Amino acid sequence: MKDTIIEAIRQPEYTGENRCEPCTALNLVIAGVVGSAIARKSKLGGTAAFGVSAGLIYLRGYLVPGTPTLTKQYLPRAVLRWFGKQPELEARDGLGSVPDETVSANNQSPKSTISESNKPVEEIDPHDFLLTEGIIEPCEARDDLCLTKDFSNQWDAEISTLSEKELDASEAVSILGVQVEGDGFEIEQYGEARTLVAGSQTIGKWPSQGALLADVGAAHVLDEWSDEWNDIGPAQKGEILNGLRLFLEHCPGSKGSVSMSQETVESCCSSHEVITVSCDDTGERLFEQRLSEI
Repeated sequence: MKDTIIEAIRQPEYTGENRCEPCTALNLVIAGVVGSAIARKSKLGGTAAFGVSAGLIYLRGYLVPGTPTLTKQYLPRAVLRWFGKQPELEARDGLGSVPDETVSANNQSPKSTISESNKPVEEIDPHDFLLTEGIIEPCEARDDLCLTKDFSNQWDAEISTLSEKELDASEAVSILGVQVEGDGFEIEQYGEARTLVAGSQTIGKWPSQGALLADVGAAHVLDEWSDEWNDIGPAQKGEILNGLRLFLEHCPGSKGSVSMSQETVESCCSSHEVITVSCDDTGERLFEQRLSEI
């Protein structure tokens, strides 16, 4: 009978590996406050109340009904970070800013050396860049924007060439438009995602190997296609390449079809709507960004 009651109370979706630590901590605080209030009249009652509450939190993951939903919607980001949780899953991908210690020409780390162009970094609008450079244009058959035929053909050819070999960190670093020597860069894999790191610094991230393949291929084409490409900073290059993946018509390396969809991405403590582009045959994700940012 005891085991039956416990199993009826237990909620595996909110306990064990699925436990939301901020939710648990918040409910323990509530249990403590309630127990203290009762203890003013009866110490035994207060202790019993806290013990029962702690048991429910252990078995169910929370005490107050609806806590997971309430935590996702209303718990401040600073509180989530204090508990060691990111309040939102990062949807944007591509290149970030290169750390100063990584790009310094005169003070290099012993494992890697990078030298940048002396050209000034120009701030541009990615959409305007793609239009001005003749990379996208109004579609012929629908009210939308499409890749120009020449750019699309060159991009497909470059992806085809790259897919025949294994991409290493130096290929990913080449997107930055800088020269690198040494072995201080690595591509780390987390599930399908790929992350370019230098020591403890994250330089770039992609939702899949296909997305990385597409970005390297596009960067190679843009090196020859655009006179402005080398004047653009790494972070903005990442925005342009990230946006270009929205125009992919085939899955990189396989030629399978791709589809755009909207879905909800959830962690233990947050949820948000994202727009995704994925390969239909494999499910490999090529693009993911919050709906609010588009």
